This record gives sequence, structure tokens and C-alpha cells, in this order.
Amino acid sequence: MTTMTVPERRVTPATAVRNTLTLAWRNLVQIKHNPMELIDLSIQPIMFVLLFAYVFGPAMSGSVAAYLPILIPGIIVQNALFATMTTGVGLNVDVTKGVFDRLRSLPIARTAPLAGRIIADVVRQAWSMAILLAVGMLIGFRIQTSALALIPAFGLLLAFALLLSWASVFIGLSVSEPEKVQVFGFVVIFPLTFLSNAFIPLSNNYPAWIHNIMEYNPVSQIANAIRGLLIGHDVAGHSQPVIGPAINALLWGVAIAAIFIPLSLRAYKRRV
Repeated sequence: MTTMTVPERRVTPATAVRNTLTLAWRNLVQIKHNPMELIDLSIQPIMFVLLFAYVFGPAMSGSVAAYLPILIPGIIVQNALFATMTTGVGLNVDVTKGVFDRLRSLPIARTAPLAGRIIADVVRQAWSMAILLAVGMLIGFRIQTSALALIPAFGLLLAFALLLSWASVFIGLSVSEPEKVQVFGFVVIFPLTFLSNAFIPLSNNYPAWIHNIMEYNPVSQIANAIRGLLIGHDVAGHSQPVIGPAINALLWGVAIAAIFIPLSLRAYKRRV
């Protein structure tokens, strides 16, 4: 028996963009068929805000209101980092269940399934960020600069998360089970978040090596930039610059993306 191979069809850039947006919409629409995704996007952020605010707030800052300027920017950053893991989990599920094999038989751009998943997850992240900010404002958080600062704050955080998501893409395309992507999240992102000033002020009481990690940590940099945009001061109450931390955070993101984009594309070609 002989087999025929169908030559790969080339598509125009406009068609590739259209394919990508179509598959991004497909990934978003499936939320209505899997309500658990909506719970993860909505209920979990609310739970984290309330627990951190009312359990740690009085101990850390004396009151919930005093802790919110520290907490809300930090927890928005933490949530964005953990949300990048959904990209790797979703890609792994699609690959292992043969969804990509079915899409490959269609006359679409080969990178459209990958790009579509990433774009859909960026939209999910924007939703989670909005939920966190809304809950924070309901319990007393206030933007002390300008409401217009929300635009660059959201844009900066989404760009940072998008760059970091390539690490999740690589893990998701490299491991055999979705659970292993989540293990990576807890092993790397969890300590990275807590070895930062996302939830506590940077103090000289720490050992020098921990202090240096916390100071130059990309999570600290992006948290400082978000605080500068939304509050105008750092966790100690001093004026917080925005440009420097924002550039540092994006440089971290670009460096991570520069490493993992080629690795991800190679893993993608190998898997599909």
C-alpha cells in the first residue's frame, strides 16, 4: 500500500492573521463549555485578594487599608505570572488529545494554533487583572495617580506576561502531561514571586544574597512599575519611578523570550 503526502500550502500573512484570530476565538468560546475555566479566572483571584488582605494586612501594615497599596499591584503581578501557565497547559492538552493533528490537516498557517492559544490567554489575563483590580477597589484600594494610568499599567503587565509565557509554551510542548506544566509553575514562579517585594517591603534585615535577589528580581521590577503608575509611591511611601523599573522588567522579559521562542518553535515543529 502506498501513501500520499499532501504538500503544505503556503498562506499569505493576512490569511495567517485571520487563522490566528479564528483559533483565538475558538479558545475563548470554549469557556462556556468548560465553566471551570471561568472559575479559575474569576473566583481564584477574588479568593487570593481577600485572603491576603484580611489575613496578612493587619499583621504586615497594621490594617487592611494600609496594606492594599502594597498588595494589589503585587497580587496582580503574581496572578499574571501564574496565568502564563495556562498557556502551556492548554497547548499540552491540545497536542496530547490530537487537536493539533486535526488542525494540521486544514489549509491554515502552521503557527496559527500556537499563536491563537497565546492571544486567547492574553485576553484571559486581562480579564483576571480587571477582576483583581475591581475587588481591590471594592475593599478600599484607590488609584492615586490617574485613571488613565490603567492603560499603560495593563499594557505593560500584559506585554511582560506575554514575553514570559514563552517559557510556559516551551514546557507545555516538551512534557507529556499537563500536570507537569503546573509543577513547573510551582517550582519556579511561586518562589520567584515570594522572593520579591510584591507583598512585602524590601528590607536591609535580609541576608545580602536574599536582598539582592529581591531587589533585582523581575517580579520586583514589574511590581515597582505598576505601583509607580497606579499609586505613585513605593511600598515604603517614597516616590516610585516608573521608567527604570518598566525598562528593567521588559528587558528581563525580552531575554527570557529570546531564549524560549526558538526552543518553543523547535519543540512545536517536533510535536506537530
